[in-house]
Amino acid sequence: MVAGEAILSDASAISRGKDEARDAERTQAEATHEAIAALVQEHSRLVYRIAYAALRQHQDAEDATQETFLRVLRYRSTLAGVEDLKTWLARIAWRVAVERSKRRKVRESSIDDETSPLDLASEAPIADAQLEQSQTTAILEKLVQALPKKLRQPLILSTVEQMSPRQAAAVLGINESAFRSRIFRARQILKEKLMERIGGRG
Repeated sequence: MVAGEAILSDASAISRGKDEARDAERTQAEATHEAIAALVQEHSRLVYRIAYAALRQHQDAEDATQETFLRVLRYRSTLAGVEDLKTWLARIAWRVAVERSKRRKVRESSIDDETSPLDLASEAPIADAQLEQSQTTAILEKLVQALPKKLRQPLILSTVEQMSPRQAAAVLGINESAFRSRIFRARQILKEKLMERIGGRG
């Protein structure tokens, strides 16, 4: 009788242990779900802006935003060990955007592929100032795409207002000093090239 009671007691303890383990897993899963939901609510705009800065098309940026959070779900087991969630998320968003940009072979940005400065010139009526601004924007976009990758990427990320230079540098895996230096150099090149192009038009 005593032996039987001991066995029943052990079985009950094992059962309680399993229940507690299941409860712990459930609690952890709920906590992870809440953490991801908080990430989406707090940083979805940041993710979209990073994607748009790289892709320059609304629908592509929306798709990249969705894919970013799907990857977060895939990597959810690592969330607990992430120290800077914003930078971690921004790095995933940037990687997704760059991959999508490569897949579509970097189509014309800012304006549709079908639209060129000459097309804009044929659309009437457009004020001279507006036309000139559109043409300058188109030229600038092409010049940005022509920059070396090490200069182009920091420049693009620098346009995302919700990221500090330190965070943007971390996304690219470089230090803040190098990030600022590359932006400065990129802007210098763009200014020189843009003046050449605008001067050549005159």
